Amino acid sequence: MSDYKLLIGGRLVDGDASMDVINPASEEVLAACPRGSERQMNEAVAAAKEAFKSWRKVPMAERRAMVMKLADAVEARVEEFGRLLTQEQGKPLAESTAEIAYTAAFLRYLASLDLENKLIEDNENRRVEMRRKPLGVVGCIIPWNFPVLIVAFKAPVALLAGNTIVIKPAPTTPLTTLRLGELIADIFPAGVVNIVTDQNDLGGVLTTHPDVAKISFTGSTETGKKVMASAASSIKRITLELGGNDAAIVLGDVDPKTVAPGIFGGATMNAGQVCLAIKRVYAHESIYDELCDELAKLADAAVVDDGLKQGAQIGPLQNKMQYEKVKGFLEDARVNGTIIAGGVVEDRPGYFIRPTIVRDVSDGTMIVDEEQFGPILPVIKFSDVDDALERANASPWGLGGSVWSTDRDKAYDIACEVDSGTVWINKHLDFGPNIPFGGAKQSGIGVEFAEEGLYEFTQIQVINEAR
Repeated sequence: MSDYKLLIGGRLVDGDASMDVINPASEEVLAACPRGSERQMNEAVAAAKEAFKSWRKVPMAERRAMVMKLADAVEARVEEFGRLLTQEQGKPLAESTAEIAYTAAFLRYLASLDLENKLIEDNENRRVEMRRKPLGVVGCIIPWNFPVLIVAFKAPVALLAGNTIVIKPAPTTPLTTLRLGELIADIFPAGVVNIVTDQNDLGGVLTTHPDVAKISFTGSTETGKKVMASAASSIKRITLELGGNDAAIVLGDVDPKTVAPGIFGGATMNAGQVCLAIKRVYAHESIYDELCDELAKLADAAVVDDGLKQGAQIGPLQNKMQYEKVKGFLEDARVNGTIIAGGVVEDRPGYFIRPTIVRDVSDGTMIVDEEQFGPILPVIKFSDVDDALERANASPWGLGGSVWSTDRDKAYDIACEVDSGTVWINKHLDFGPNIPFGGAKQSGIGVEFAEEGLYEFTQIQVINEAR
């Protein structure tokens, strides 16, 4: 029987089956994990539906206090949770502990938001008020790249608004989320929060369930399309945070030595497994060679190792499927560009790939046009910034992007023309719970974070009264 438990209806229970969780740094079994069944998923939805009847009536101040209490509990176990997260996800320990700390911070900030009724009109003829009501049961589908933090993107606002939730972790990274469930079980009323694992076979049960009012999904665009289609069966509300192919446009007025560390870090955090990571660089011809050289130096110097080892900067890819996919991108880079750093699949256990810089590559190739979700960075030369902007915007995705220049006004004007939900200037991957986050085009629907993210978990109701 597993040390880890599902959370259903306020009870920590075994799964109807079990599954192994693999440590990506060793390819060895880290732990046995409960695997939920269709019966248990339906049981979790039923528990959430029943709990919603009373939870929606709990004063917001009390709901807020419970989320704040969870934030305190997470913060007290940063080191313990961080170590487990590194073992199941692969990222270096510093990144894992940061993820847990950010989880507490997101819980705390998002729980501080408020929902107030809005008086639209009040005169001798009528009084019109707009209220925001909870939706009901919300299904939260979590990916494997940030398996704890992304729970904190969704859960606090869903709960604060008065909804109940069913969380489905990714099958390759369920352990830290299940540990989180142990804290939740001691804080929230039975059925308000439920956690059910699967082997990628229960997503459809959740997304088509008639008693689920909303799906909040983070993951690939292709899976997002399936979620969207499934949700149509009962016109569920959806928030989709999907893939990206973020472009960094680097103008000729920058010092390559100055900007290279920011670009490299923005591309290789979590081994490049970040939806908002820099996936391609458009560099002006006047600084192209020097920027490529600086990025190659950083790649060559990076320490790639087990995330628990002192000094590790980049860990393994999270799972074998992603590892094999990224190896395919490496082969494309060899054929269609010049690899000037990395390109090595290390002969050792674990899903390790050294950070790789590819130059002399152009649009129309796999490594530029598709999302690699790994530590491979193509650098494309341009001479005209309008051409670079057009090529950057040609992608079907539009999650994030960045512009790098010493001319702030020019950079701002270019940023305004980038077709993505977030554009940074002279930085990348800077976000927070107070800053709305959403994608353009095929990078998603809806918004997370801030008040806009809270509103996504509510239904507007207008009370129109005659005088």
